[in-house]
Amino acid sequence: MEANIFEKATVLDLAGLVEYSTNGIVSKRVLEKKTGNITLFAFDKGQKLSEHTAPFDAMVQVIEGEGEIVINGKSFLLQAGKSIIMPANNPHAVNAVSKFKMLLTMIKESV
Repeated sequence: MEANIFEKATVLDLAGLVEYSTNGIVSKRVLEKKTGNITLFAFDKGQKLSEHTAPFDAMVQVIEGEGEIVINGKSFLLQAGKSIIMPANNPHAVNAVSKFKMLLTMIKESV
């Protein structure tokens, strides 16, 4: 298990760490710990993650572009600089309104 791709304090250009893929979704794990993960995503326009649930609270931060986050059937349009909390065990989905990049932080129960 890769705990941390950075061995020391590092200034990050989040938008530059992950590139778009035509008709695809690219993800890159930035940090992985027992208590949670931080993952960058790049969505091409029109791409989506279908509705699912997760047993952990999570926060989405839009880095670039615009995405639609659907939680419990309610749609939220987020542009760069906006964030949303997704409560644990609530159905949610992600749709790329335009090409967009997001940072997903998942917080797990303490171990």
